[in-house]
Amino acid sequence: MSHNKTKDKFGIIVGGGPAPGINGVISAVTIEAINRGHEVIGIMDGFKHLSAGKQDSIQRLSINLVSRIHQSGGSILRTSRVNPTKNPENMANVINAIKALGIKYLVTIGGEDTATVAYKLSRAMKGQIHVAHAPKTIDNDLPLPGNMPTFGFETARHVGTRLINNLMEDAKTTGRWFFAVTMGRFAGHLTLGIAKAAGATLAVIPEEIAKGASVQLVCDILEGSIIKRLAMGKNYGVAVIAEGIAENLKAHDLESPGHALRDEHGHLRLAEIGFSEFLKRRVEASLKERGLTVAITDKNVGYELRCAPPIPFDTEYTRNLGYAAVKFLLEGGSNALIAIWGGKTTILPLAKLIDPKTGRSRLRLVDVRSENYEVALNYMIRLRHEDFRNRRQSILLARAAKMDPLSFARRFKPAAI
Repeated sequence: MSHNKTKDKFGIIVGGGPAPGINGVISAVTIEAINRGHEVIGIMDGFKHLSAGKQDSIQRLSINLVSRIHQSGGSILRTSRVNPTKNPENMANVINAIKALGIKYLVTIGGEDTATVAYKLSRAMKGQIHVAHAPKTIDNDLPLPGNMPTFGFETARHVGTRLINNLMEDAKTTGRWFFAVTMGRFAGHLTLGIAKAAGATLAVIPEEIAKGASVQLVCDILEGSIIKRLAMGKNYGVAVIAEGIAENLKAHDLESPGHALRDEHGHLRLAEIGFSEFLKRRVEASLKERGLTVAITDKNVGYELRCAPPIPFDTEYTRNLGYAAVKFLLEGGSNALIAIWGGKTTILPLAKLIDPKTGRSRLRLVDVRSENYEVALNYMIRLRHEDFRNRRQSILLARAAKMDPLSFARRFKPAAI
């Protein structure tokens, strides 16, 4: 029910990369807050302008403005990765701007980085602002109750699956391999979800690559699958590779001296590495040295997913999150992540989300001991330890690789599962 008297002001801010469903949260928060008699303003471009001390990059939100945006991709408030907690002056600017704008309730929409900023901001303002965080990321790496996905993940997986399905058909038709690198900075949920749904030849995720590993290991996993397919009489396939693998590899394998490849949160700028092309060239060169010509095309699958119109799952999910955030804040709650579990709102205090050792949000990684991963692994075409124990199979594989069995085992056994 609407009220004539305007009460305390809500602010909405979006941080991090885009994800399908952002506009759904913006819409739901705006409608519910206004229906309860409150004014709502959207802060443009994440923390970018606030960090610089600017207070005029805002959008006053109305029900008419947001009533139909829940089905559209992108963010009407845009977004950025600016992190004000890195600089005390920037943090002071954000705090002063929020006070000057008269915001009492703040809904942050973002992933693990934005959740960390929300937590530090709420602590710095010592109860002067009430914060609720809506968990958004196509990486699905926030530890939500009941293993619920973060919003945007299901849409990204849906769109990504369609793209990989097309590549699978192209690979078969043209007799080539595709190395498709997908988004996922630390976790392989998106890569694994897409690969399983599309029936891709194999997936490679960060959780199976140890910290400090050599890039040669990843190349040998990929080349091993190509060789195994050749031994089966097939010269094509699609490998879906998580970009976050690069975070686990030896830095000198990827970074050029004097070339800064890290963002404000300290992460590698994975898109600038050209990881798919990097892997393609390494594997092609290795095959060519032994007289094997295999057509490999590199492909990045990521930006196509982030601003896709949300599927019904995420449309409904984000409406629930936005409504729950407003209700939580107006009932006196603060400093918490809003989750939906079993059809009910579940509150996760931001203090429990933050790892005290790192000062950053905890992450949810793929459990490589789970049945979910086991199923994925058993449907992949990859070198396995039994391939090397079976003499006939090892000879066939070595022959396909144009190597003698002993040299083949010495080179590729470390890449086996």
